[in-house]
Amino acid sequence: MNGIALTRRQLFVASAAALMVQGESRGAPRPTEAAAAQPSGAGFRFLELPNERLQVLEADKPVLAYCWGDQLKEGAPANFKRSCYVHPVFGLDGEELTDDFPKDHYHHRGVSWMWPRMKVAGRGAQRDIDLWAVKGIRQHFVKWLERRAESGGATVAVENSWVMDGPPVAKETVRLTVRNAEAAGRAIDVELRFEALSGPIEIRGEITKGYGGLCFRFAPRQDTVITTPAGKQDKDSDHLKFPWADLSARFAGRTEMSGAAVFIHPRQSVGRAAPNEWTLRHYGFLGPCWPGMETVTLEPGKPVTLRYRLWIHRGDAAAGRVAAAYDAYRNLEPGAR
Repeated sequence: MNGIALTRRQLFVASAAALMVQGESRGAPRPTEAAAAQPSGAGFRFLELPNERLQVLEADKPVLAYCWGDQLKEGAPANFKRSCYVHPVFGLDGEELTDDFPKDHYHHRGVSWMWPRMKVAGRGAQRDIDLWAVKGIRQHFVKWLERRAESGGATVAVENSWVMDGPPVAKETVRLTVRNAEAAGRAIDVELRFEALSGPIEIRGEITKGYGGLCFRFAPRQDTVITTPAGKQDKDSDHLKFPWADLSARFAGRTEMSGAAVFIHPRQSVGRAAPNEWTLRHYGFLGPCWPGMETVTLEPGKPVTLRYRLWIHRGDAAAGRVAAAYDAYRNLEPGAR
C-alpha cells in the first residue's frame, strides 16, 4: 500500500512540474507543490509570494520577483495600481536594489517597460494614453509561457496584454533569463516583444527628454555614482548616447558598494540605432530611451523585439567589471542567450 501511495505522489509532482514548464492561464492550478519539491539550496527554484508575485532564488538567495498580479502599496494613490513588472531585484548579498511606488514618482516600478506618449488605433490623443502613468491603458497578465528552474539558471516567460476599455490592443511577451552568480556579478537577460492586435499603435518618448522604454528605478541608498563608457557622470542628463550605464551606491545601510548596469543589445535595430540615448538620474534611475524622440508604430502581424542585459554586481562599476561584462555581452553570437 505504501509503495502505491509513493508512486501516486511521484506522478503528481511530475505532472505539476510539467505544468510549470508549459505555462498556465490565470485561474488555473498553480505548480506550488512542484516548486516545493525542488531541493533547498540546489541550483535555482521558484517561490510564490503573496499578492501574485513569483520569486526566483539561487541556492536559497533571492534574485528577483516578477509581479504578475495587481500591486498597490499602502498609501499610494489607487490610480497607480499596476502589474507585469520586476520588483524587487536583489544584489548578490541580498540587498534590495529596486524601489516600487517611490513618493517622488509613484508610477516608477522596479524594472519595467512603459511609455508616456502613445496613440492606439486612433483612440484618443497621444497625451491621453499613457502606460507610463497607467492612464487610459495598462498591462494585464494573460498566462505563463515558461517557468524553468535548473542548476545553471532560471527562465520566466509570460504573455501579457495591453488593455484599455475594450478588447486587448496589443500582445506583450516577456522573457527573463537569470544566470548563475559569478564572483563579480550576475547577468539577467530581458527580452521584450510587442505586437499590435487590432490596429496600429504609435509609441514615442517624453516630448522634450525622450524617456520611455526599459526603466530601472533604484532603492534608497547613499553615495550614488553613475558610470558610463565615458566615465563618471556627475550630473543628471538626457539625450547622451551610450551602450551601457551603471548605478552603484551603498544600499540598505551597507558599508560596501554594489549596483546594477543596463546593457543595450548591440544589434538593437528598431527605432533609434544603438547606442540609444539615456535618461540618467542620481535620485536613482537608469533609462535607455526607446524609441526616444522618434515615433515607432507597432503594426498587427509585425512584432518588435527589444533585448537588454542587467548586470548585478558587487562594488562600483570598476570592481564589478561592468565594462568587461558588456564586452562579453557585445560579442555574443546573434540570437545567443
